[in-house]
Amino acid sequence: MNRITTLLLALAAAASVSACQTPQQTNALAGGALGAGAGALVGSAVTHGSAGGALAGAAIGAGSGALIGSAATPQPTGQCARWGYDYNGNQVCTAYY
Repeated sequence: MNRITTLLLALAAAASVSACQTPQQTNALAGGALGAGAGALVGSAVTHGSAGGALAGAAIGAGSGALIGSAATPQPTGQCARWGYDYNGNQVCTAYY
């Protein structure tokens, strides 16, 4: 029971600091999550149900999924038509020509 509580607290702490602020960060997080799930399934299948294979597959899948998700984010083109501020006070472009 104590391990479960510790694990839940660690997951809650990790989720609280993993806020996504830009589309690139959001896509990297989603790609990493999907890659970890797919990698765990493939790693488990290849190693015939071994937990080590699933963990290795999840780690490799998360890293490659995050890289692909981040790189696949379309970059805005054109000049900025309107500037605004995000909740951190950073100036961001909100509309393009």
